[in-house]
Amino acid sequence: MITLLVLAFLHASAQRNSEDALAIQYYQNAEYDRAAIIYEKLFNRSPNPSLYYDQYLNALIKIKRYDDAEKVVKKMLKDVPDNPSFKIDYGRVLQEQGHQAKANEWYGNIIKNLPTSEHAIREVSIAFYRATAYDYATKALLQGRKLLKDESLFSYDLISLYRYQKNKPMLIQEYLNLLGSPELQPNIINQAKNAFATVLETTEDYDQLKIALLKKIQKEPQSLAFPDLLAWLFYQQKEYNLALKQIISLDKRQKEDGERVYEFAATLIANKAYEPAVEALNYLVLKGKEQQFYIPARIQLLNCKNQLLTNGKFSKDNLLQLEKDYKDLINEFGRTHNTVFAVKQLANLQAFHLHKLSEAETLLENALKVPGLPPASIAAIKLDLGDIYILNNEPWEAALIFGQVEKEFPNEPNGQEAKFRGAKLSYYQGEFNWAKAQLDVLKTSTSQLIANDALNLSLLIQENTASEIDTNALKKFAYADLLTFKNKGSEALLVLDSIQKIYPGNSLEDDILMTKAKIFLKQQDFQQAIVQLQSITQNYSYDLWADDAWFMLGDIYENQLQDKEMAKQCFQKIINDFPGSILASEARKRFRNLRGDTIG
Repeated sequence: MITLLVLAFLHASAQRNSEDALAIQYYQNAEYDRAAIIYEKLFNRSPNPSLYYDQYLNALIKIKRYDDAEKVVKKMLKDVPDNPSFKIDYGRVLQEQGHQAKANEWYGNIIKNLPTSEHAIREVSIAFYRATAYDYATKALLQGRKLLKDESLFSYDLISLYRYQKNKPMLIQEYLNLLGSPELQPNIINQAKNAFATVLETTEDYDQLKIALLKKIQKEPQSLAFPDLLAWLFYQQKEYNLALKQIISLDKRQKEDGERVYEFAATLIANKAYEPAVEALNYLVLKGKEQQFYIPARIQLLNCKNQLLTNGKFSKDNLLQLEKDYKDLINEFGRTHNTVFAVKQLANLQAFHLHKLSEAETLLENALKVPGLPPASIAAIKLDLGDIYILNNEPWEAALIFGQVEKEFPNEPNGQEAKFRGAKLSYYQGEFNWAKAQLDVLKTSTSQLIANDALNLSLLIQENTASEIDTNALKKFAYADLLTFKNKGSEALLVLDSIQKIYPGNSLEDDILMTKAKIFLKQQDFQQAIVQLQSITQNYSYDLWADDAWFMLGDIYENQLQDKEMAKQCFQKIINDFPGSILASEARKRFRNLRGDTIG
């Protein structure tokens, strides 16, 4: 008898499992009518009908069997009257039937009769959320605060709801209220920044946050979180000077050691915001030599000034002052392996901008004698020295020193860089066959940048030496390249303009446009650069420089002209039309950042 009972139980269990699996399959395949038939059987005969309740109810609603859905909910309400989910599901059924007023009245009564328990109120809110009644999920929590007389309750729950709904005003308010608790600030502030970066999209959104922050700062001046968040906001909007003002204010108020300012300066440098970075670093230097960030700030200050002056508009006096700053630093700390960076930058400044070629040569030749230099530093100095030999019209010396580095560092980045510079020197001199042979070896370089540059120059030579006219035009073009390298942009432009006149019908038009665009960019003439780049995108839309032209246009619109929409269009063009480009990944990143998908 017992055996028969066991067998019957096992048979029933197996049948139930089979029906379960079939019901799930129908449900997942959106065959809700078939799923409902099986779930009805399982629901009615199960000792625990709640196991099948959710799927059964959803299936009934999907096939619009609202009367049956109402019966199912009422059965569960009768069996488990204290469960808020079933009460809310009844309102959901009313809503699905189109009885919105009745559903609102039903939901309203649930809110009015909330239990006086934090856990129970949260359960009600979750039930509303599951029923997609998001406004009532929020109302339950807000009413719970009043009921329990504690405005700090449910902050994280509300933040999740507001973020999901993209309710920007309430999300701002809730985060700022939460940041009013000093003990929570360290954990919350980064979370708030991430949330705002995701949700806030327009200038108006950020203005709303700014207004709220200024009110909080006025009301709670002792708080450090609100100025910190305000600095972040200014940074997001690229108002770097205002952001720095807040950061320095925090450093002074807290009597800090400058770490906050130094880290912000590093962020500014990474974003090429050199002018406010210089201001930040000057602040650290003025704090005194005894401060821990004095030496790194001095070093970064020179780097910034170098970038600012040598890549933008500058006066001779500015450059001479920068030269003096380098010499002061070298004299203060001595000529050691730690100050080689300053020696290299000073030599570069003297050679390319102050035309003190002999001084620059001597500086680097003496730097090679500094004891304790690591091999990589020696290679870097020799590479720079080779460049200065080119500037000083000493191509044999340049070829010799590039050859040394290539021999000393075979199959290493410095060796490959030396080989590339040697090949480019041959190109400048019109020795195209030799240059191309070296470049073709470098096309498989482990450095993606060198490989790409080598490929581009190799293709330039290959495509423009098919005829005598093209070869002669390329020699002229190579000379213009050499003038550009020597920082003689205006002279290079004259040579480039003469090529079409002397050699009409040559094959270099797109290359000439790209070179002119780069010269105009260096001269800060962004409108003329745009003209050249647009000519490439219009007339050479799928040639070698097309993706580069779109990317450069995007960069100009984003960082120089502050035209985000135009920048987005340019980066989108690369994503859509040039998915295989090495620029596609960066274009996608820049596009998403402009759209507000990521933190800027």
